[in-house]
Amino acid sequence: MAPTSLPILNISAYRFVPIADPQALRESIRSRATDLGLKGTVLLAEEGINLFLAGLETAVRAFVLDLRADDRFAPLEPKESWSADVPFGKLLVKVKREIIRMNHPHVRPAGGRAPSVDARTLSRWLDAGHDDSGRPVVLLDTRNAFEVDHGRFRNAIDWRIGKFTEFPDAVRANAHTLEGKTVVSYCTGGIRCEKAALFMAEAGVGHVLQLEGGILKYFEEAGSAHFDGGCFVFDEREALAPDLTVRS
Repeated sequence: MAPTSLPILNISAYRFVPIADPQALRESIRSRATDLGLKGTVLLAEEGINLFLAGLETAVRAFVLDLRADDRFAPLEPKESWSADVPFGKLLVKVKREIIRMNHPHVRPAGGRAPSVDARTLSRWLDAGHDDSGRPVVLLDTRNAFEVDHGRFRNAIDWRIGKFTEFPDAVRANAHTLEGKTVVSYCTGGIRCEKAALFMAEAGVGHVLQLEGGILKYFEEAGSAHFDGGCFVFDEREALAPDLTVRS
């Protein structure tokens, strides 16, 4: 339920799934979102969908219900937060080569997801200092440096990349430092850490997991445990606190 003082529902969601005609889907999504008065960004590609939208709760939930009626998007589980105002100036629906650009099109999560760890399990591992097999756990931030500067998991590895396309080279240069550890890649909502985990596995890094749902899902399920600061978001709110409100 929405807090009475915060009428705007913000959602973020993605799904790697083959889309044969993203241009046709673009028109239908743009039309429906416009009719519902939603604002934000929807990215489409042959590899899937990535969206950030905001509006009145009834409108947002109607949009999600319509989207899930398509079998390709039925599993979508948007991450939610609330705000006093819509933090986007307009609606953009774009067709891209990748819904999250890495410049490695052979890394296709729709062909098989990377193994994942949920927020509560990760928090328990961090409390213990190791995973259930006794292996040391390291967290790897896959976001851009300026995002990391707003907040991060304590003692996380940060390669100070300027954009996600730099991540593969950073892996190649640093893979040896990850040997013998359980590596948990994380990002804002899950999309980058999913591709990152798959790339690392292909590059020969053993014991790689992605944080299911990213930081936003972690905040929802585990709060601020082991996390310092807030989570940068790509809208006018700038950053969210662990209670998913705008960070002051």
